Amino acid sequence: MVVHPAPRTGDAGRHPEARLAEAVGLAEAIDLTIVAAETVPLGKPRPATLLGQGTVERLSTLVKEKEIGLVVVDAHLSPVQQRNLERAWNAKVIDRTGLILEIFGARARTREGSLQVELAALSYQRSRLVRSWTHLERQRGGFGFLGGPGETQIEADRRLIGERIVRLKKELEEVKRTRELHRKARRRVPYPIVALVGYTNAGKSTLFNVLTRADVLARDQLFATLDPTMRALALPSGRMVILSDTVGFVSDLPHELVAAFRATLEEVLEADIIVHVRDIAHPDSEAQRADVEAVLRELGVAEVVDRGLVEVLNKTDLLAGPRPDEVRNQAQRDPRLVPVSAKTGEGLENLLGLLDRTLAADRQVVDVDVPLTDGAAIAWLYRHGEVLRREDDESHAHLVVRLDAADAARFERRQ
Repeated sequence: MVVHPAPRTGDAGRHPEARLAEAVGLAEAIDLTIVAAETVPLGKPRPATLLGQGTVERLSTLVKEKEIGLVVVDAHLSPVQQRNLERAWNAKVIDRTGLILEIFGARARTREGSLQVELAALSYQRSRLVRSWTHLERQRGGFGFLGGPGETQIEADRRLIGERIVRLKKELEEVKRTRELHRKARRRVPYPIVALVGYTNAGKSTLFNVLTRADVLARDQLFATLDPTMRALALPSGRMVILSDTVGFVSDLPHELVAAFRATLEEVLEADIIVHVRDIAHPDSEAQRADVEAVLRELGVAEVVDRGLVEVLNKTDLLAGPRPDEVRNQAQRDPRLVPVSAKTGEGLENLLGLLDRTLAADRQVVDVDVPLTDGAAIAWLYRHGEVLRREDDESHAHLVVRLDAADAARFERRQ
């Protein structure tokens, strides 16, 4: 059963039905069979159970009748609230954070993804080790300095989790170092990076596949993509870029995961253009937009967000009534908005053209002196920039080149 507690004061910009549907989608993403789902009104949260006593009793009857073994509460539960609800309903209870961690655990494929998930899950579990679970309070013996007399099971578990977290962080540092080496290698293959970001299930992977003819897993499912994927893409001008597909964002993303997946989202920090893919047909599209921008600010790219992202208004094929015209008018007023349908291909040429224009907009004229022996660097300048003038002396080529700011920075790093 999935339960979404809806505050009586309302959730800014969000529909309770859409939030419930999202929670059901999250549960289905790990192959849970949903036999009941409902939104319950939440007045003043009760410290003991979050939900009101009457709601808890009514749902207890439903759980018993339908023989439900797991209840997902689409909210943050304290360890005590979780324990009390499990006792009241005689079923396993997990909250939104626990559910998202389960999905990430099932989806992560790369070494880094698996380590990040385990680290986040252990941090979460450690916070759940409270004395409210009596089976964790039994004393256990020991020898030497480890788990000596008087150490309770809860203390032993907390210590073991702490040790594992320390080991994981060391392993993650190694993985990050490897990723940095890969990134340096990419800088030597100096194409601008375009990162696709967006709310989970906004259609990023479908768009990625259509543009790059790749075969990244793309499903109508929350968090289908968890590990970053990169492919080369040719723009209409012939310019090559690297397109990066990233993990989807979600509202109330567990803070353990924001911290743990920072490295996964480093591709976004490296990007020359951030493309925000939005599900324009979703009733909470505006609220989802705010959630994505909030996470981007947390990642340290607030300046880019303030300047304005390239926004892909995806799933236009699902719009009905006057909505298609409204979206088109919106895009005409703002040149950084592009209505597309990754499914039908509508608007994709406009998107590629916008990426071309965005990269060319901040071109600068630079004077460059390159040794004549460095033929690769000279060829690079001709390939990536517009050579306005060239004069050669005995040892150097003196060039005046118009380059994108990103390419100018890349060429500087080559030197």
